[in-house]
Amino acid sequence: MPRKPTRKTLVAKADKVFSEFIRRRYANHKGEAECYTCGVVKHWKELQCGHFQSRKHYATRWNETNCQVQCSGCNVFRYGEQFRFGRNLDIEFGNGTAEGLYRLSSQVIKYSNYELEDMIKHYTQKLAQLEKN
Repeated sequence: MPRKPTRKTLVAKADKVFSEFIRRRYANHKGEAECYTCGVVKHWKELQCGHFQSRKHYATRWNETNCQVQCSGCNVFRYGEQFRFGRNLDIEFGNGTAEGLYRLSSQVIKYSNYELEDMIKHYTQKLAQLEKN
């Protein structure tokens, strides 16, 4: 009988498939996407899944609005460019979006293993759909 995956394994798998979806969803036919905060264009494999509110907050960790494609310069070396990130969120999704994500991030959420498995399936399907298009 196969062993059930551990919670740690499920979180890692969810992070991996979600990150790939975020980096590929706005990529062009060449696989290039634009950094959400500085505008540099690179292949999606060279970019990262940047979080407006930190990954430590499970309430926003896998939130498609909270997460946007970023270059390593912005995401790592400039600590996510949070001010620019928030400003861009408000421009793209409407005033108050950044504030709403900030508030949402403080909510305590614990996903069950079943919910994590469902999330992995969901984003695996979304990636498959991206590949078709």
